[in-house]
Amino acid sequence: MLRPMTNARWTTKHELLVGMAIRQGGVVSRRQAAQCGFDYDAVAWQLRRGRWAAHGWATLSLDRNPLSLVAQRWRAVWETGEGSLLDGVSALAVAGMVGFDESRQHVSVVHNRRAPRTSGVVVHKVIRRVDREQANLNADALPITRPEVAALRGARWAVTDRQAVLILAMAVQQRLVTPAQLAAMHRVAPGRNRRRLIKLVIGDLAGGAQSLGELDFAAMCRRRGLPEPSRQVVVEGARGRIYLDVRWDDYGLIVEIDGAGHRWGLAVTDDNLRMNSLVLGHELVLRIDVLGLRIMGDEFMNQVAQGLSSRDRRQRPRLAS
Repeated sequence: MLRPMTNARWTTKHELLVGMAIRQGGVVSRRQAAQCGFDYDAVAWQLRRGRWAAHGWATLSLDRNPLSLVAQRWRAVWETGEGSLLDGVSALAVAGMVGFDESRQHVSVVHNRRAPRTSGVVVHKVIRRVDREQANLNADALPITRPEVAALRGARWAVTDRQAVLILAMAVQQRLVTPAQLAAMHRVAPGRNRRRLIKLVIGDLAGGAQSLGELDFAAMCRRRGLPEPSRQVVVEGARGRIYLDVRWDDYGLIVEIDGAGHRWGLAVTDDNLRMNSLVLGHELVLRIDVLGLRIMGDEFMNQVAQGLSSRDRRQRPRLAS
């Protein structure tokens, strides 16, 4: 009489655990296994029989297959310990960001907590948690930070300034977060790394390219010893008035500084028509995106200098202004 009851209880426990594993990409934590009735000895028996596999001190998979991406995310949190959150680009990926390749999982913990080293996991220590930092407080949900927190931290933890700008731009362009949300969070928790760069990029993403085009670009030209350009020029084109960011009248050289959202929607169509009409009129048009000017200014200014040197000033016709 005892054996059928034992089998029935085991089946029920196993079904509960399998249900958890399915929701978590095929893995469960040792704590979850214990809650379902599998104590240390029962887990050890499953591991010895080769039915389950251990992926660290806290993570168990109920088969021997490689871990799925979802399973890797759960493992990163469990192996780092209680209170850890998936953060940075990893949290953004869960929120839906695509196009940023990162094989490792990034998690954050408060600075006074020890976190064991785990393969494939990058642990970042933060001074404190901000108010309502976690995106979902449901006990069954993967613990991640909100997109505005994750984007800012991802930018601070980036390997290069270029990567930092890319993370912020992608988060905004893919509508995971707004520039206003980033700005508000940056005021609350500015962080230690890249404070000024992040503040400037948030302004660029919010549409602050005009001030950069009118002020910074002219200063960059002066530092390079280049001729002073005309700015915010209006000329007559085949389709009406054309507004140019920067132009050297005597060289037939035009520079267009595109804001962070300049290539969204139908803006690209209007820009293509506008620039084609100028090129057909024998103007040389260089395009510079505002975020690129922030992080690769020297490379772009080299192209501007090359464009000026390639144009014969005395033979260039002047467009009607």
